[in-house]
Amino acid sequence: MSHTPGTATARPKSSLQRWRVQIFAITWLAYAAFYFTRKAFSVAKLGIADDSSFELDKAVMADLDAIYLAAYAVGQFTWGVFADRYGPRVVVFGGLLISALAALVMGSFATLPVFATCMVIQGLAQSTGWAGLCKNVGSFFAQHERGRVLGLWSTCYAFGGLVASPFAGWWAYSVFGTWHAAFFSTAAVVGAVALLFLLLQRNSPEEVGLEPVNAPEQAPEAVRYAGFHPEGQNPSSWHTLKMILRNRTVLTLGLAYFLLKPARYAILLWGPVIVYEKMPGLGKVGASILPSAFEVAGLLGPILIGIASDKLFGARRMPACVFSLLGLTVCLALFVPAMQTGSSLMVLALLFMMGLTLYGPDSMISGAAAIDFGTDKAAATAAGFVNGCGSVGAILGGLLPGYFDTYSVFIGFTVTAMIAAVVLLPFWNSRPQGSLQSDAPRMGNALAGKPLRS
Repeated sequence: MSHTPGTATARPKSSLQRWRVQIFAITWLAYAAFYFTRKAFSVAKLGIADDSSFELDKAVMADLDAIYLAAYAVGQFTWGVFADRYGPRVVVFGGLLISALAALVMGSFATLPVFATCMVIQGLAQSTGWAGLCKNVGSFFAQHERGRVLGLWSTCYAFGGLVASPFAGWWAYSVFGTWHAAFFSTAAVVGAVALLFLLLQRNSPEEVGLEPVNAPEQAPEAVRYAGFHPEGQNPSSWHTLKMILRNRTVLTLGLAYFLLKPARYAILLWGPVIVYEKMPGLGKVGASILPSAFEVAGLLGPILIGIASDKLFGARRMPACVFSLLGLTVCLALFVPAMQTGSSLMVLALLFMMGLTLYGPDSMISGAAAIDFGTDKAAATAAGFVNGCGSVGAILGGLLPGYFDTYSVFIGFTVTAMIAAVVLLPFWNSRPQGSLQSDAPRMGNALAGKPLRS
């Protein structure tokens, strides 16, 4: 039986709370699951290197990674628009299912053309997740609480990255003794999560007969300023994208994320190599374990910055990001000198602090800030645009350590982190549009991308 928003007032508050918990859990699980098929190739590389029947050298593997990242960036700019127009449900479910199928094909057919094609498909499928799921969470939580909620929710990608590789490696090399199992095992996980997502996910409170979390009386004024129809009809995808491209705050978030993302992916993809080159005494195992401190800190950083944004800065996203980026700048500058001292404890501490100060603004810029300033109507488009800009930077993060020395690379990352902090400074007092409900013109300024002064 269907329900209309107008009848939702009869529903108890516990019903909304139950759906909030359910949506939080299933969307968190869905994005964490994406990392299983995302990490499958990284794990499979270890076995492929020793497989005489399927010869892929390191250069070809790097090219396949670049193909994946390029397709992922294209998808980020695309799927957010579709999620705004058709809803996250169909977009994310399709991405999970296609990602699982692509992994099955890669595990079954060991040829370069198949792998290259599937890496493109994987990149496009994986990129359905972030924008649509951020919009989904934002639909069930009001703006004043999104910072800490999305901060906690954003632990999904740090967690996924931590557990996916050991999971795939165990099935591939301990259970079945073949790299093919890295693809089969991760495909099974993602396929199962896709089915759970289809059963448990809903796009918005209205779909389950509840009132929207943002008061309906706020919508007409906000919608007029954003250029959307007051009656709530879905605008065209092109119209939605044009609104985002005219939003100065969202464009700035995209620039900051582009500057931030290379450092994260350089550490994720090259961390063990970088540490081993500077500290060979650790051995290969030690050099592989030490960078895990970076991702462990990634579980904590988004939570802390979300709490700081909501509680200390009154739902202002930029101050917390700026302070964190300044801390990251210091850590990046000290990283290579710390490795040269040979102190594994010092390097471990710096990697942890880099994870803490990088994952925090990473999650805030691409999540809460993007959907706040993208507005409810274009939240997924904004999140997709910002994450797409970051994904372009991620390509550089994977390539630069292979072409330049480590010192030059980290000096470059130090400079870009500082620039990212500087470009956010003019928006220090910007707030989500719903946090200034009584001042419609100021709300319009936020939607137009102009800073709001408190």
